[in-house]
Amino acid sequence: MKRVLVTGASGMVGMQVLKYLLSEGKYEITALDLKNKYTIKTLKKYKKRINIIYGDITDNILMDALVKDQDIVIHLAAIPISLANINETLANDIEYKGCENIIRSICYYNPHCHLFYASSTSLYKLKELSNINSKINLNEDDYYLKVKLLIEKLIKDKLDNYTIYRLPIILGDLRNDKFIWNGILDQNINYITREDAAYSFVRGINYLDKINKNTYNVIDEGNILYKDLINNILNIYGYNLDYIFSKLFLEKNYYSPMVSDGDILQNIIDYQNNTLNDYYKYLKRISKKRKIPKLLVKVIRGRKK
Repeated sequence: MKRVLVTGASGMVGMQVLKYLLSEGKYEITALDLKNKYTIKTLKKYKKRINIIYGDITDNILMDALVKDQDIVIHLAAIPISLANINETLANDIEYKGCENIIRSICYYNPHCHLFYASSTSLYKLKELSNINSKINLNEDDYYLKVKLLIEKLIKDKLDNYTIYRLPIILGDLRNDKFIWNGILDQNINYITREDAAYSFVRGINYLDKINKNTYNVIDEGNILYKDLINNILNIYGYNLDYIFSKLFLEKNYYSPMVSDGDILQNIIDYQNNTLNDYYKYLKRISKKRKIPKLLVKVIRGRKK
């Protein structure tokens, strides 16, 4: 029975990863996340089926103790993009040093352990139809992206067993999951549902020999203009505080350009199960009681016209 450690286990993708791992019935699972009311409430329903550890990935003693006994580490823990883009020190101290701890622990205590790392297609910035071999040019204030790229390099330099997934914008449950509202409105983008993102990690465990030491763009089939995606979501779900906050306070835009090689990993592990229409249907189901937020969308847009 393979032993799997999931960091950021109560997050948007992490929770789905746990569900898929449990459904397989062949893994000993350890879930790691910070301790707070939300993570305790979210993870407690699994406490009899998995090992739950509350702690910080920047704690090197904790990571040594956890990583040395694992066959697989699925590293999903990350700070919000909006925070990383505002504060370079925060991005380095948490995002980079946390992953550095995991890599160091693998190197010293468990070199056969396979690391899955969640990176981002936003590294390509505004290039259309980018691919894994596209040249990456970042600005000085692209703190989030700079750290992602540094971590990718560190993984490739230090580890013998790894797979890097570059994920686009992730479509999740707007009641709990953070959605990125501050994108480039006139940009065609790729996307992925949280379920397919999670499934790609779990499916990947069965294909380690084929995907080892590789980086992949991991997307769902299809693309859409960012503004059309936002408008469709707002029309179905209505306004929420995260949307309002992003419009008032976030100055940097998130990049999620299209990629031309998103089918490579799909052809190897077959992880795509959801469509954009499936996601819209899901939003309709969870938004039935949100009559006032949906009415606000119609009123505000009616005035703009």
